Amino acid sequence: MQPRSISHRIPIVVLISGRGSNLQAIIDQAKCDLPVEIRAVISNRPDVFGLERAHQAGIPTHVVDHRKFGDRSDFDEELMAVIDQYAPELVVLAGFMRILGNGFVAHYRGRMLNIHPSLLPSYRGLNTHQRALTDDDAVHGASVHFVTNELDGGPVIIQAPVPILPGDDVEKLSARVRKEEHVIYPLVIRWFAEGRLRLTGNKVIMDGRTLTAPINYAEIIHERQASQ
Repeated sequence: MQPRSISHRIPIVVLISGRGSNLQAIIDQAKCDLPVEIRAVISNRPDVFGLERAHQAGIPTHVVDHRKFGDRSDFDEELMAVIDQYAPELVVLAGFMRILGNGFVAHYRGRMLNIHPSLLPSYRGLNTHQRALTDDDAVHGASVHFVTNELDGGPVIIQAPVPILPGDDVEKLSARVRKEEHVIYPLVIRWFAEGRLRLTGNKVIMDGRTLTAPINYAEIIHERQASQ
């Protein structure tokens, strides 16, 4: 895959379920130099603050309320229909709190990303910060991965480790993890938009090479500092 011109902006659709802090990070970067066009923001819940963030940025919004559907497949089909009218090259899950069916995942395979607040494969699912604190972990963090049929189990692209400090509670730890999320998610979206990142089978290909382990964002920062 040849890198795209930096002037090429790929169309994306962002799915949310809540306040949309990662959405805001993407919006802010898109206003600068992130080569994406956010064509729509879709929520499965009405009246969440993430929709207001999109409104303020002039981005079209939709609500596909999962509670109005008898089963998951009907919800997935409607959600897919709304997404596809915008013809996105990438679907970005940014705090989207619904499990998606196999058909939906297959439809967007290789072009759907998710961010998860843990160092996967540790702590898939919910309440990751409390679980890390309960287990007295020394390090927590966030991961960005391609979405597959396995819940929070798709190939991981990058991770940002966050130390757990004395006196940490869920609020303090989650705030520090969220700060890292707002950096690494736009970064991965940039790599995809520039044609540097793709999924082949179950392997992450970055700059033409297969990743044998997730990229560690702390190492990227260290290398940047060493080169200065």
